[in-house]
Amino acid sequence: MTTNEAAEPAPPGQTLIASPGLAGWLAENRASLALTTYQAGRLIFLGLRPDGTLRAHERLLEQCQGLWTDGDTLWASGKAMLWRFRNDVPPGMATAHGADRRFIPREARVTGRLDIHDIGIGQMAGMAAPGPIFVNTAFSCLATLSDTASFRPLWRPPFISALAPEDRCHLNGLAMDGTRPAYVTAISRSDVADGWRERRVDGGVVLDVTSGEVVASGLSMPHSPRLHGGRLWVLNSGRGELGVVDPGDGRFTPVAFCPGYARGMAFVGRWVVVGLSRPRRNHTFEGLPLEGLLQAKDSAARCGLLVVDTITGETAHWLRFEHTIDELYDVAALPGVRQAEAIGFIGTDIERAISVEKAAQA
Repeated sequence: MTTNEAAEPAPPGQTLIASPGLAGWLAENRASLALTTYQAGRLIFLGLRPDGTLRAHERLLEQCQGLWTDGDTLWASGKAMLWRFRNDVPPGMATAHGADRRFIPREARVTGRLDIHDIGIGQMAGMAAPGPIFVNTAFSCLATLSDTASFRPLWRPPFISALAPEDRCHLNGLAMDGTRPAYVTAISRSDVADGWRERRVDGGVVLDVTSGEVVASGLSMPHSPRLHGGRLWVLNSGRGELGVVDPGDGRFTPVAFCPGYARGMAFVGRWVVVGLSRPRRNHTFEGLPLEGLLQAKDSAARCGLLVVDTITGETAHWLRFEHTIDELYDVAALPGVRQAEAIGFIGTDIERAISVEKAAQA
């Protein structure tokens, strides 16, 4: 990839452009970013080289969507698997490219094609110990891993009458409150196979997981609910809006306009990083309010990232994919990490990635 800040040589036909201040913002906030794109099947890390210029590092991961990391462990969903990666760089050390995190694939759970969206780590009824909790979009439920089956269902919206692989409401987003699932987003309250597609414009809802109640409705394809600073943030993707929901009265208050189909949200201090996609030209995205709103602003949908000030709503920095990558799904922040990379599944790197667990002290 290339940027206007002297990044690595780009693969043919792929260009990444960043605002001039993005590298400085990452350095100032001592953070790097991870993002997923299922359309191009990539797990991407954006960080800084030792000389302070941007470095984008990627690995292929088929239909990569959901993403969770605490900086040392990373979970990512694929087409039919849920992957767990683990950092093997000791504190104070770095790889040959200057990365202070190197994620190695340590576990791949075969789930089948569940269309896994958001991922959290925590515990709820039905789990013996904390672990991954993911949005199983195909079966319209929250689920976790099973040692004997594709998944273990944990919770489903009250309006979903049966557990079936029918993507009835397009459940997609999960907001964690610490280790507890707090809120989810869905495109509709449909209880028939693929029924959400008829309600894309205004059928979107936010649900309280504990009570099962709808706390906000009338949204357009909502995604990526997140709790931050005592507020519930949601992307009203069909209108290109970043905003907050008041669970008390259900009101959605826009904070910023996003010039693209918004999915993926991560917080770095007072800043929020939002992922943008170019809508596909098919029935899923046609006829959304976003199209007219972009035309009114004489703009076109873009794929990339926005860094938005949560206090003012102003865009401080941005990044754009000009070729190859048209859609992003998730975004995660890695606080205190300057640069991250991952090992691929084939080649000498993974063959040599051997480490020994320290024995417990007697």
